[in-house]
Amino acid sequence: MSTFVWITLAILYVTAVFTIALATLRKGHTALFWFGFLFPFLWIAGALMEPTSRVAAAEARTHLQ
Repeated sequence: MSTFVWITLAILYVTAVFTIALATLRKGHTALFWFGFLFPFLWIAGALMEPTSRVAAAEARTHLQ
């Protein structure tokens, strides 16, 4: 039973990490995305930050069309 719990937790961790990493990349924080492989807390910071002005402008343009 212990092995099952560890495998389940590992799968949840990997899923959460990649979800947060992709959120960081989608918001335009590419440096935080790449440095996040060494320091994963940067992914959390990047996911919580506002999108860059370039990404925000691109989103505004797509919503206008």
